[in-house]
Amino acid sequence: MYTKVKTNQEIADIKVSGKMLATVLDLLQKQAAVGMTTKQLADIAAEELKKLGGKPAFLGYGGFPDVICISRNNEIVHGIPDDSIINDGDLLSLDFGVTYNGMITDSAITIIVGEGTGEKRRLLKGTKEALDAGINSLRDGVKTGDIGAAVEKVMNRYGFGIVRDLVGHGVGHEVHEEPNVPNYGTAGTGNKLSAGMTICIEPMSTLGSDDVVLDKDGWTILTKDGTLSAHFEHTILITKDGAKIITTL
Repeated sequence: MYTKVKTNQEIADIKVSGKMLATVLDLLQKQAAVGMTTKQLADIAAEELKKLGGKPAFLGYGGFPDVICISRNNEIVHGIPDDSIINDGDLLSLDFGVTYNGMITDSAITIIVGEGTGEKRRLLKGTKEALDAGINSLRDGVKTGDIGAAVEKVMNRYGFGIVRDLVGHGVGHEVHEEPNVPNYGTAGTGNKLSAGMTICIEPMSTLGSDDVVLDKDGWTILTKDGTLSAHFEHTILITKDGAKIITTL
């Protein structure tokens, strides 16, 4: 389905969903530690969301087996939590979805567990800046090409590989709604978006090529050249003259 202009009640509910999601990601960022497993982090997310009164949007979606995607180092997205140990300096992408009263939010952060190199910190800083640039481009009547061009400009300035096979999207009543929101593009082109719509902007960067491969688990998408990657995402409500981040505390 194409993302809809939300009613006042739907906006109220999606804000609750987004607050729950941000609360869980904040907790995971604080509790992630060297020596833990990614499955332990997933279990923390499941327990906290249950306490908050939300439901996991990803569990069972297309057959996905857990409540959260946790991708490490050269894994870009859709990593399945397991019993592997988190090492000092690992990059972890924490991609989470929440349903509350039928309204869905989706957000991701990438963190460094333990001590990180300057290169890793730069990768996270630049990718987060690209997300902010995409958000700052939003307004009533914005086109997807405007968003992509804003994200791409920052990514190019940092010299990152821009993952082109994976894109942002509409969100709200379903996890993934039309239109696609690529992380590259030409301003003034693409689908037109209106105030009251909710979308996800999610730049995915690499320190090398933008080529990707699918892991043998059938879910995890990795950089083909083995270089590190980062992923940041927010659910955003488009307003008349800008935007409101929904997945924030």
